[in-house]
Amino acid sequence: MEDGQAWGIRYALAIDASWATRSAHIVGRSALGVNEVRLEGDGTGGWWVNGMRVPQLDGCLDVDLEASAFTNALPVHRLALEVGQQADAPAAYVRALDLRAERLEQSYRRLQDSREHSHYDYVSPAFDFRAELVYDEFGLVLDYPGIAVRVA
Repeated sequence: MEDGQAWGIRYALAIDASWATRSAHIVGRSALGVNEVRLEGDGTGGWWVNGMRVPQLDGCLDVDLEASAFTNALPVHRLALEVGQQADAPAAYVRALDLRAERLEQSYRRLQDSREHSHYDYVSPAFDFRAELVYDEFGLVLDYPGIAVRVA
């Protein structure tokens, strides 16, 4: 739900060996109808949205989907931070309702691990958002406070 409107998406991502997103095909369905967008990345930070070059996204190596906590696993794998390290990870952010792509500044700082779980301090200044994200032993999101919790 967003602004009182129900929506759903399906997506397919292609990621290279360094965990940089190379393509994303996203299809959204809402009361507004069906929307579709394709993002293509060159692996070095250049992006095309539906075949059009988008310089605003220069420097982004990841796609972050508003509708998916999974995409927060991509920079965590790509950055491979040690405990205490921090890195900026701007992303090509795709809004759920209209599939609009925009630049999203964000950063990750690896916190002390607990048992099989990794913990990261995640900051997204545009949304005035900060949370501790918890990942499983495979680097997939277990807990994204206020957004998603994975259950068995």
